[in-house]
Amino acid sequence: MTDDTLMTPREPQLIALHVNGEQHEVITEARRTLVDVLRHELRLTGTHVGCEHGSCGACTVLVDDRPVRGCLMFAAQAEGARIRTVESLADGNGLSDLQRAFSEHHALQCGFCTPGFLMLAEGFLAERPEATKEEIREVVAANMCRCTGYQTIVEAIDACATARRRACARACPSKED
Repeated sequence: MTDDTLMTPREPQLIALHVNGEQHEVITEARRTLVDVLRHELRLTGTHVGCEHGSCGACTVLVDDRPVRGCLMFAAQAEGARIRTVESLADGNGLSDLQRAFSEHHALQCGFCTPGFLMLAEGFLAERPEATKEEIREVVAANMCRCTGYQTIVEAIDACATARRRACARACPSKED
């Protein structure tokens, strides 16, 4: 292999990203982070850039249904994966149940960290629908909020989880039947 065939990090490349149920082709440099491509190329500005070190969680998105820090992943690494941003939560008729729970429990103030918490919670509840408040508290500690404290966030996620379990119990046949 010659030096001519090696791609430099700044050389643009075409990548295909599956975001919020839609396929997108983006020409970007290999070094661009997922959060930067989501915000600047795809104009999905609900995902926020905070610390750019993976500490705050403001850039949390779901990649193949798992919470991921968008600032720690190159966009090219997400090629072929299913990516969901906070914009995917609401269906054209209004807020999702999780978003409503955040509003009802006053789990946001300035709102900067909220998209990251919503996506963290969405991924966590999909994996652990029977989560306890203690488990929720432990998970949300991974993200930073400077305004609310965490109690209202925990209460909102717990209320949403409880409502989802009740809805499933009504809709799903009993295991005893």
